[in-house]
Amino acid sequence: MANKAAGSANRKGGADGAPSGRIKQIRMVAGIIREHNPRALPLIAMTAIIIIGVCVLVGLLTGLAGLLIPVGVLAGVAAAMILFGRFAQSAQYAAVEGKPGAAAAILQSMRGGWTVSPAVAANRNMDVVHRAVGKPGVVLVGEGSPTRLPGLLAAEKKRISRVAYETPIYDFQVGNEEGQVPISKLQRKIMRLPRNLRGSEVSELNYRLKALPQSLQMPKGPMPKSGRMPKPPRPRTR
Repeated sequence: MANKAAGSANRKGGADGAPSGRIKQIRMVAGIIREHNPRALPLIAMTAIIIIGVCVLVGLLTGLAGLLIPVGVLAGVAAAMILFGRFAQSAQYAAVEGKPGAAAAILQSMRGGWTVSPAVAANRNMDVVHRAVGKPGVVLVGEGSPTRLPGLLAAEKKRISRVAYETPIYDFQVGNEEGQVPISKLQRKIMRLPRNLRGSEVSELNYRLKALPQSLQMPKGPMPKSGRMPKPPRPRTR
């Protein structure tokens, strides 16, 4: 009996904990949004109130209040949720922009069955290349100096082409310089790529890529006694 009571209490606690966890998460995200854009939350609330108010007013004037008021409430809440998501995404981009591993964090948050390998190539100057594999093919994303990244991306592209065969290989540089992609537009840019592979082909490609040797090799020549090879930056997750 005691075990049953304990199990029942645990299930009840778990059921109550899920909504509580969501509320805490929403509050945390709301705090991040407020810090990034103080006008965002009032704008979200005002949008919902205006939509609901218009539907209520039209319902009262037309005698369709019973129909339009529930529709207005649903539409107002839906609009507020969409705006909340947009502002949360903008705050996320602003929080990681300019930090090492920002591109890897964005790649790992993408939906659609992507396999992300952070820092598959790097150099002593801490320029890094991340790899994402999905239905468009292979996507290489470089972070670092715009003058050094082209060579690093070209070398990694050549290495991957040995096992990718005719699979499309796309490469992007993250940054605000000419020819680079801002971190806020990276995910949108990748998601708009054409779908060139089927699911089974993506799995086979991942299997072949795993067989490739690591490209992060020790430099030629003797290492200084007091020197150490710099480690590639660890991507920051949300």
